[in-house]
This record gives sequence, structure tokens and C-alpha cells, in this order.
Amino acid sequence: MPAYVSRPAIVLPQHEVSTREIIDDIARNHPDDPRLKVYERVIGNLQVDKRYFVSPLDSPAISGDADITERVGSGFGHSVRMGEQAARQAMARAGVQPSEIGAIVTSHATTWGIPGHDVLLSNALGLPMRTRRIAMTTVACAGGIQALVRAVQLAALEPGSKVLVVVSEVISSVYNHHDTTMQSMIYKALFGDSAGACVVSTTAPGTPGIRIEDPVSANTFELLLPDTEDLYSGKLDTTGLHFDSTKAGQKGALDSMPYVLDWLDHKVPDWAVIHPGSPSIITDVAKSLGLTEEHTRHSRAVLAEMGNLGGISVLAVLDKLHSAPPAAGESGVAVAFGPGFVTAALRCSWSGAAGD
Repeated sequence: MPAYVSRPAIVLPQHEVSTREIIDDIARNHPDDPRLKVYERVIGNLQVDKRYFVSPLDSPAISGDADITERVGSGFGHSVRMGEQAARQAMARAGVQPSEIGAIVTSHATTWGIPGHDVLLSNALGLPMRTRRIAMTTVACAGGIQALVRAVQLAALEPGSKVLVVVSEVISSVYNHHDTTMQSMIYKALFGDSAGACVVSTTAPGTPGIRIEDPVSANTFELLLPDTEDLYSGKLDTTGLHFDSTKAGQKGALDSMPYVLDWLDHKVPDWAVIHPGSPSIITDVAKSLGLTEEHTRHSRAVLAEMGNLGGISVLAVLDKLHSAPPAAGESGVAVAFGPGFVTAALRCSWSGAAGD
């Protein structure tokens, strides 16, 4: 029995920040750093024109000197509010009432709080008390696809049920001037805040979207490259949340693709939803799949217009795919990567308005 994914709803916070503003802020806070010109050149190559933050760039919790209590408290509250807004929009778009939700899958890796998003959103949205909950808290950039993998599996186990997926990240929480490595300067300009949500069900929705046959196992993919936990990492200290990576992390996606290709039986898909983690990730994945630059236009548009949104990125790409959709029945793959080094993917097809 196939599972269907509704068109995602994407919520961006109100504070638009240009790349020029990021570069100027770095120069203002590190005036004696001899690498300023290098930072500007490298940041320019990220192909991110703007991103959106939950607070102004010069606020204490982003570019200022707020301590961890203020940073975590501010970020967690914003992430829950954005998640609720995205969830309400997604359910309205799918024509689903809160009382119909049988399960909720959440992903949130930035800031921290207990109870987590699964509990807070269930209460805020008025979901049934018996709603199943899966809360992922450290999946980060792989969170969107990983949440969809769990959602389509849950939907297949209970045919007719509706599964709500909500991913929310305040990645501006890692914007911290205590971090002065090249990678930390890149992340200041790469990341943006957002939330995204969609509904998964085995009931054909009657509207276009992606369809996953046999979602329990055959068309879902999960991979952990061994001994790669140091490629991307996060830590907390008294100054806030910090995110770092190694040079080897830049090849993680490319190193994972042979396994993805084996899973795809080396068949070239007609289209792809590629996590826009960076320009090189998009290029490496597209080339590995045998796709052209034209197939990457939605991923590159999300990167340019919003930055790397973490787990929400693939939902934002999928939303853009709805605006210029493939032909009904064309095969596709959705793939994302995260710390670990992990890969999550879905093999799917495009379903027409009749749900077939």
C-alpha cells in the first residue's frame, strides 16, 4: 500500500539578513583578524543571498553576548512557535483536522528543552491523547527525510491514519563570535531559521504530491558511515551552542552516494529533492545520480533564498517542486545528510491530481 506526502508548509521568521550584513558583522566583531578578506571570498562562494533569523542580527542571542540560558530559552521558544504555525498550515492545506492525526514525528536539533517538541506541539495543536509520538533531537540536516521515513512507515502500519511531520530549527543559535575557525565563519552565513510541516497518509489525497510504494522497507534508505562521528559535531558550553566540522565532512555526501546508487539499482531518477547543504553537496549528489544542473534548480533556489535550513531544507525543496512539478508517474528520489555521517532517502514517484 503506497503512502502519500502532502505539500509542505514552510514558515520563515521575520528578520531577513543579507550576506553583506553577515560579512560586515564578522568584520565588526573581529577587526584584527587577518583572514577577513578570505572569509568574505569564501562566504561569497556559498551562493546564499539571504536567510531569515528569529531575532535581529545584532540581538544579544545572535551576534551579542547573551549567555547560554538566554540563547537556549529564546531559540527553543521560537522553534516551538514556528513549528506550531507550520503544522497548522500543513493540516489546513491537506484538509486534515487535528482529531484525525494518529501520529506526530518531530525533528529539532538546535537548542534544548524538556518536554520536547512532540509533547508541546501535541498539546498546542489539540492532538488526540493517544496520538503516537516520535521525537528526533540530534538528526539535524537529515531530519526532514528521516522524519518522512518514519512517517511513511507509521502510515503503512496503520492504513488510513494521518501522520503529521514537523521539523523546526533555530540554527542562528550557533551564530557565536566566540567561534573563530574558518568553518564557524562559514556557518554564520550558511544557516537560516525556519519550520516545515506536512501530512503523510496511505489515503490518496486527490492532489499532486510524492507517492512512496512499499514504504515499510524497500523504498526507504538509512545509512551510517562507520567511524564518522567527528565529521560534524555540536557542543554546549557557557557561551552557547557550537557547531563544527572537519575537512573530511565536505566529502561525506559524495562518500555516501555509492551506497545510495546500489539501493537505486543504479537507475537514473527523473527528478530529485536534494538537501541544499552547500553548493558542492548539491553538485556531488546530482552528478552521482546522473542528473543535470537543471534538476538542481529547486535545491539551489532554496539555498540562495533561505540558506541551509537544516532538516527543513528538503521540505522547502519539495514545496518548490510542487510549483513546477514533474509529470505524473515520473520517478524521483529525496535525499539528505546529517551528522554521523548519516544519509536518509526515499524512493518515490510523482502522483497526479487523482492520487495515482
